[in-house]
Amino acid sequence: MRIQFHRLALLIVSLMLFVSAVVACAPAPVPSEGSGPTGDKLDVMVSIVPQRYFVARIGGDHVTVNVMVEPGASPATYEPKPEQMKALSGAVAYFSIGVPFENAWLDKIAAANEGMMMVDTIANVERMSMATHPHHAGEDEKEEEHDHAEAPPDPHVWLSPRLVKVQSQAIYEALVELNPVHEAAYRANLEAFVADIDALEADIRETLSGLESKKFMVFHPSWGYFARDFGLEQIPIEVGGQEPSAWELARLIEQARAENIRVIFAQPEFSTENAETIAQEIGGEVLLISPLAPDWLENMRMVAQTFADVLTR
Repeated sequence: MRIQFHRLALLIVSLMLFVSAVVACAPAPVPSEGSGPTGDKLDVMVSIVPQRYFVARIGGDHVTVNVMVEPGASPATYEPKPEQMKALSGAVAYFSIGVPFENAWLDKIAAANEGMMMVDTIANVERMSMATHPHHAGEDEKEEEHDHAEAPPDPHVWLSPRLVKVQSQAIYEALVELNPVHEAAYRANLEAFVADIDALEADIRETLSGLESKKFMVFHPSWGYFARDFGLEQIPIEVGGQEPSAWELARLIEQARAENIRVIFAQPEFSTENAETIAQEIGGEVLLISPLAPDWLENMRMVAQTFADVLTR
């Protein structure tokens, strides 16, 4: 009996060793096509700083987000550095947003890494036309033709909370396609972000309620979508990347006086010279507000409060 038990024990041990060997030698399961990495973070690139906030909110701990247009630079004229183009070789996706520098560089960015997913985050965004100077009677034919030329689309789509929700959906869908194993996390993050945007919209409407004036003057016309969404009127100094002529500058000073405007808004990425000229002529001041701040949610609240403070004076 003792010998039979010993033989049975040896047989069980032998079977266990055999099964372990088979498992160890078996090939690892092959992930389905397009599944993306399942453990490491996704390395992605975006055009501008606010997009990093959007992608990080949705991707959470499962993404590493790099920005092409560095803080302090203008998305209108930026030229990527050689090391940035080289770094694209490690990215799995590039999220574009329609800022002007992409017109010249997006094809080159895509060519730098043929395996990189190109995600157009504004594919489902309806863009408005860029602001233009109003036409005034008495202008010559050349000025009239300039004013009535077709305006390009306004690229500042990240300054409309409503449109950011559309962009966030595109980001979510791209991340799921790249790495579906984390779909539940992406979905939860998207829903939390959309809830924050809904609360932001309500807060801004409350902040801007009961204003004495709805018009504000700004050097670079970044805030057209914001103004449209919240019932304000943006008066731009610079239009289409062109600074105002002496005639246009005089008209803007005249308009600022007529509208009782005492604050000219500008942003850190652009010259404030013309804004300061107008401010001096009307006995006002220049205030800086940035459309490219890294904490998008907090910046939108701060800008809304700044508008409220200025437009109730």
